[in-house]
Amino acid sequence: MASQVLIEHGESRLTRRVRHNRYKIALAIAALEGILVLAGAIPWWLVVFLALAALAAYVGWGREHESSDVRVITWTAAVSQLIVVLVPMLAGALVVLAALAVVALAAIALAALLLDRR
Repeated sequence: MASQVLIEHGESRLTRRVRHNRYKIALAIAALEGILVLAGAIPWWLVVFLALAALAAYVGWGREHESSDVRVITWTAAVSQLIVVLVPMLAGALVVLAALAVVALAAIALAALLLDRR
């Protein structure tokens, strides 16, 4: 059975495709921007400013807009920018977890060496 697609009145084919794939598009934009943030090409404060602007645009203008194109684009932009804000924090958490793993392995290696009776 084919999946059912909700078609809004006056929605173009491109808008349907973007709306159907908006999670993938938002994650792809966030991944690309996240790499640029971690590489230092984009400052983090600019990402926070863009996220606030995209969220304000969606809530204040795009959410209730009569055009489905505007609703889909502003939603996708807001979600992608909010994900990018989380990237440095997630990277920091991964660094902490990696450091804990190295310390645990070092403790296990030290214990193995100290318990060796040869």
